[in-house]
Formats: sequence, structure tokens, C-alpha cells
Amino acid sequence: MSRKILVTGAAGFLGSHLCDSLLAAGNCVIGVDNLSTGNLANLSHLKQESRFSLLEQDISKPFDAGKVDFIFNFASPASPIDYTRLGPETLLVGSAGTINTLDLARKYGAGYLHASTSECYGDPEVHPQVETYWGRVNPIGPRSVYDEAKRFSEAAVMAYHRYYGVDTHLVRIFNTYGPRLQPNDGRVISNFMMQALQGKPLTIYGDGSQTRSFCYVSDLIDGILRLSHSQEHLPINIGNPDEWTILECAHEVLSVTGANSEIILQPLPQDDPTRRRPDITRARDLLGWEPKVKLRHGLEKSLEYFKTCVR
Repeated sequence: MSRKILVTGAAGFLGSHLCDSLLAAGNCVIGVDNLSTGNLANLSHLKQESRFSLLEQDISKPFDAGKVDFIFNFASPASPIDYTRLGPETLLVGSAGTINTLDLARKYGAGYLHASTSECYGDPEVHPQVETYWGRVNPIGPRSVYDEAKRFSEAAVMAYHRYYGVDTHLVRIFNTYGPRLQPNDGRVISNFMMQALQGKPLTIYGDGSQTRSFCYVSDLIDGILRLSHSQEHLPINIGNPDEWTILECAHEVLSVTGANSEIILQPLPQDDPTRRRPDITRARDLLGWEPKVKLRHGLEKSLEYFKTCVR
């Protein structure tokens, strides 16, 4: 059955892929984005799609796009380069923006899914990270504008569920990559791919022993859609539990691109997590979900996109 769905952050990396999947399932989609970090090119293929419309709007300010059946709240700067550049804006979209969209869900009796983040765990003392872990986050550090905005968002989502009965869902997203990832956003995969394709040295911050777990975008969207159809209201980790050191990832990128770039080490940024790996037991048990795309295959699938970004 076709539904009318609102997607905030629709012009972003994840938001645009989510719009595609929702439209492919026969829904009507209203995208919302203020384009502070989103890219209209991510939605250019939908120009002739009658079931899609885009509202240029900052969700931190009250708005109403009309009655909808479901809201996916994906609006937020998400890369370190963006959220450190837009610190106050990141705090606002996570607080006022989340409340504004929750108010819409309450008004229209709509379902609601909020895109949270593994950054809620901070630099974790529990490994792998389980949803019951409260995290270790520096509330006043340079990353706090993003981390604490997302932690506040989770509190707001749970409050609207508990006090107002809104049908809410929370996904904690771990490192994700694929086509449409911003080439200059400072994240591991985009940095390495662009540097390799441009014949530049690959820059590793720290000694390369810190770990990340990389999920291909199609796997992530599949997990999110499953969660949106579930009865689960507590946070669910969606990510790939295959754990890679940053140095291992760099060598994998060099292999896929065929580049012979050297690897150089730079100082580790403050509060950068030393380990990141999701425990996806709850996603497996409650959603029947687990990722299918291995890192090597995902990098190969992403290669052509990153080649188009090289100037």
C-alpha cells in the first residue's frame, strides 16, 4: 500500500538512498533539506518523478508539509568536517529539529524513525558496542556538538514515545559508505578513495591501529526499512560487525584502486574513537537483518562513483 512519507536530510548521502528505496516500494516521498550539507545532485535523477517533491527547509524552524504517514528524520551534518564547521547548527537540528519533526508525527499520527549514530557510544570501554551501553562521550570536546545533539535526539524520541504514544524507532548507524558519499567529507573511505585516485599519499590519523566497521549503503538502508516496519522502540545497531584497522582499510583501498600511494601518519584528533564495532545481535533477532556486502566488494561497487569525483 502506498504511503506518504517525509524524509528530512533527503539530499544527503543516506537520505537520498532512502528516498530511492521508498519510491521503489511505491510510496510518495516529500524530501526536506536546507542544503547546508546536502547535494541536489544526489536527487537529480528524481526530477521527473511525480511521486517525489523537495521542500527546501531548515527543520530547526517550525514547518508543516501536510499530513504524512511516516517520518524518517535524517537531517544533520554527519561528517567531522561538516559538524565542526557548523557546530551550533548541528546542535539545533538535533534538538529543535528533532522536536519539530516529532511534533509533526504526533499531530498526524505518523510513524517516526530517527537516524542516530554509533557516536553515542563515544570512545567506548565496551567492545563490541551493545545498545545497552551508555557510552563514554566528552560533553564539551570538539565532537560534542554532534555526539550530544544525537544523544539529546534519542532522549526526545523516547520521551515522545513514552509520554505521547508516538510510534518511534531509533537506529544507531555505524560507519557507512558507498556512492554519493561526499568526496571531501573527511571520513575514512572517502578520504582514502579520493587520495588514491588522485595519486596522493593516504593520510592516516594516529598509528592506524584504531578500528572501524564499514557497512555498505544498500545493507544499511535495508536494515533501516526493516526497523521502520517493526514494533521495536528501543535503539537498534545497524552496521557491519567486520572490524578493520584503519591501516588494513588503507591497504584494501590501494588494492581496489590499483594505486601505489604511500601512507603517511598524522596526529590523532581529540576524542577520536579508538575502537568501533557494532554488536548486531538485536538486529539479527528482531529484524532478521545482517549485512551482505563485504568491504572489498563494497569498495569495488563504489569505485566508479569516486572516479567521477576526481577533477
